[in-house]
Amino acid sequence: MDKPTIGLLGLTLDFYEQLAPQLCSERERFVREKLIPALAPAAEARFERAVCRREDVERMVAGFEKDGLDAILVVLLTYAPSLIAVRALKQTRLPVIIWNTQELYAVDESYDDDALLANHGVHGVQDLCNVLTRERVPFYCVSSHLEDSAPLGELPDLFQAARAVNRLRRMRIGQLGYGFPGMGDFGVDTSHLANSLGCTCQPLSISEFVHRAADAEPTQIKALVDEYRGVYEVTNGVTQEDMQAAARAEVALRGLIVDYRLDAFTYQFLAFGQDDRTETLPFVAASRLLAEGIGFGGEGDVISAAHSAVANMLLPPAGFSEVFTIDFAGNGLLLSHMGEANAAMAAQGRKIRLVRRPTPIVPIRGNQLAMVFSYQRGEATLSTLTLTAGQRWRIIAAAVRVEDFGPLEHLAVPHSKIHPSLDVRDFLNAYFQASGPHHLALGFGDARKRLAYLAKFLDADYVEI
Repeated sequence: MDKPTIGLLGLTLDFYEQLAPQLCSERERFVREKLIPALAPAAEARFERAVCRREDVERMVAGFEKDGLDAILVVLLTYAPSLIAVRALKQTRLPVIIWNTQELYAVDESYDDDALLANHGVHGVQDLCNVLTRERVPFYCVSSHLEDSAPLGELPDLFQAARAVNRLRRMRIGQLGYGFPGMGDFGVDTSHLANSLGCTCQPLSISEFVHRAADAEPTQIKALVDEYRGVYEVTNGVTQEDMQAAARAEVALRGLIVDYRLDAFTYQFLAFGQDDRTETLPFVAASRLLAEGIGFGGEGDVISAAHSAVANMLLPPAGFSEVFTIDFAGNGLLLSHMGEANAAMAAQGRKIRLVRRPTPIVPIRGNQLAMVFSYQRGEATLSTLTLTAGQRWRIIAAAVRVEDFGPLEHLAVPHSKIHPSLDVRDFLNAYFQASGPHHLALGFGDARKRLAYLAKFLDADYVEI
């Protein structure tokens, strides 16, 4: 996972330049010698100098934006009045995190005027948080000390959420074809998508995909087929020609992603079948690209494509999935899709099977291959991003457990079974009432905190089941 880049905005009071000229340089030493090294495991922190005037704060924030940093970390190095910073923090699109910390750990009999001057940022934090709240500026505040057992508190999770927000706002999502006819739960106005989340949708044509597949270099095809044979269990019935067709589809899809600078993609499988030159569908390619961190959504769903990419940034690996069947007897849910799942999440200890689907799902010239595997068992997070009334965004998340189940012999698609923390009936009822759509992301580990922080930074609702 890439390390987030954070702009450290250290605030002081200009009055102290006359009252205590050495104070500012001492507080800068504290940042460089103690705070930045402590932050290093969680983020790359950029710090130039402490600032005490509004124009300097605004220049520094503009510099953070120009450098493409992921967030602003505000530290009150002494008391500083809120109005020197509030305008810059209100205007920026970078997530704002306030770290309420100081150099002094204990207040005891040795406490004196020097200690007071160097360790009284806390009332500046109160001032700033009050004004940011009045101005409806989303922010998070973390109080901790370097001598605490968890010296950074929630900062590492906040930094990862901020990084995801920053990437989301620059995200380009390719859409091959169109949204599945009649599916309303992932309908979106792409103007609203760009204006609210910042990501953009790039329409792509099936015709271009077909041409790219036909024009793929033989050396690329051979290299991919050799890789398929070496990495996967190629099952009976899969021919050399089948693998070459899957490889051409992968070369075509990768070319579109590179040339259009895509971070995520979605396709409508029906659209492939409407072009009689289509040789095969890129199910294998989609599963492999998900494993490389490229987002994916099924049926032309640009929202789930964006969310699967974000979920993979927050706590990889994560990928697209869908609830297909309820296991009432086992209190579980079967997850699957047409043939796409993150191959990096496959259960360890056995090769992924490369199979031919008994019948292609749309008319194509060749056969349809898919990768068959189940996810590694363990704790996981099921989540989704959706629109609710008034075009308001909502993130829904739940802790689940992936069962040691499958892959089943007679299912020619990736599939797994999960257990929610509630009775499956109560879980689904709560999910339906929260307006949960039918496309989701599943990721290993507990990403709920990071998803909640992501929602806060996006000014979105957060619902946990």
